[in-house]
Amino acid sequence: MSPRLSVLIFTALFVALAFAQKDEKKEEKAGSTERERVKESGEVLKQILDTPDKGIPKSVLDGSKCVIVLPSVKKMAVGIGGSYGRGVMTCRTGTDYKGPWSAPIMMASSGGSIGFQLGGQATDFVIIVMNDGGAKTLLNNKVKLGADASVAAGPVGRTAEASTNARMQAQMLSYSRSQGVFGGVSLSGSTLRPDGDANENLYGQKVKPEEIIAGKVPMPPEAQQLISDLEKSQSASAQH
Repeated sequence: MSPRLSVLIFTALFVALAFAQKDEKKEEKAGSTERERVKESGEVLKQILDTPDKGIPKSVLDGSKCVIVLPSVKKMAVGIGGSYGRGVMTCRTGTDYKGPWSAPIMMASSGGSIGFQLGGQATDFVIIVMNDGGAKTLLNNKVKLGADASVAAGPVGRTAEASTNARMQAQMLSYSRSQGVFGGVSLSGSTLRPDGDANENLYGQKVKPEEIIAGKVPMPPEAQQLISDLEKSQSASAQH
């Protein structure tokens, strides 16, 4: 083999390897934001579940079909009371929503009600979906809370119950936490929708929310804390 041919072969291999590494890094970077968001959502939920006396009642968690966590939502600089947030939703699997918790579905939120609650602070929001109808609606559509699905401020505390008519009939119960203060909050007028682009980035392929719940994609390692804490809260509730 001539020296010139050897150089050409070496150069071609070097270029091919460089492009392969570039594509690999690009793929890793594509889902890094979403993986971090999943991890942050799990940390937020853990902190809330670790304070049961001032957190979400076990009766609410026992009856939940899906849990949505929107960490560190910030008010938009443009507009009055506007906001835009991203987070995750996990649902119980099975046709009756009574199975194990699913891999996360990336979600996006916006609306004046969320913006009104924010003030000037970054705020965490948790939304508990209480029936099958609310869960099915969220899987495929952009949902306006209060119009397409009923929502009410959730009760707070270990022994609190969803006792009022509004809470008993609501498809979703919503909470907020800002500067360490946690409480029920009405998010009527805000919107929620599955974030298709973020789901594609996280799982590396186009995937529908129903496919995620059906277990057709692997559970991201970053979701382990989120799922584990929900399973623990469910087990603890079953022991009481």
